[in-house]
Amino acid sequence: MAHTNVQEVLHALKGVTFPADKDELVRAAQVAGASDEVVRALRAVPPEEYTNKEDVARSVRVDPDSDLDLSPSQRAEQARQGGKPGQAQRLRAVGKPPVEDELDQ
Repeated sequence: MAHTNVQEVLHALKGVTFPADKDELVRAAQVAGASDEVVRALRAVPPEEYTNKEDVARSVRVDPDSDLDLSPSQRAEQARQGGKPGQAQRLRAVGKPPVEDELDQ
């Protein structure tokens, strides 16, 4: 299965006026001639209004190797979960394990 990356998704949205909802993002990508992978990634985002490209970048599921200036573990986490915390049952934020709380102190 082919994957896309954040830069491809954001490039396909260069003509979008924000705020924009999911349908507007998909239409804009199609009009811009985006690849099927980009359109598919945008169709998979939660149906909400996005205020800017950064919101889209956080919500779209991408290949873990995409360049988001995140650590490898953060990229893997995004690929596994996608979306913003709390938007759907499968995307709910999970509390920190007790060990991480101890390490943060």
